[in-house]
This record gives sequence, structure tokens and C-alpha cells, in this order.
Amino acid sequence: MKNEYTAVVKHEGDWWVGWIEEVPGVNCQERSFEQLKETLEVTLKEALEFNRQDALSAAGGGYTEETIAI
Repeated sequence: MKNEYTAVVKHEGDWWVGWIEEVPGVNCQERSFEQLKETLEVTLKEALEFNRQDALSAAGGGYTEETIAI
């Protein structure tokens, strides 16, 4: 399953800035559009993994994982 996310991208002066709409806190700034897209992808992957590990840690033991598709 491939997940898709939406990046909001803006060119401000010498910088490209971007945010991932669906994941608060994932935002980046780079000198080129291509660098920004790469950095957003890496940052998004890191944020999702961190959130996953945080959720599993908070659950403690005796949990199950369920897939929810919308």
C-alpha cells in the first residue's frame, strides 16, 4: 500500500518552504525545489516512524494493530 500526502510549497525570496498538510510539524526549507521535495520526504518518513514508535510505546503491552483505510 502506497500512502500519498500533500505538500504545500511556496517560494519566498531565495528559499523554498513546504509543509505536509496531513502531518503537523513536518515542514522544511531549502534553496531549491528539488531539495525541498527530498527533504520533505525524508522528514515525513522520520515523523511517521517516530509517531508509530511513540504510539506503540504508549500502548504498552497487550495491544493489537488494525489497518484503517479511508
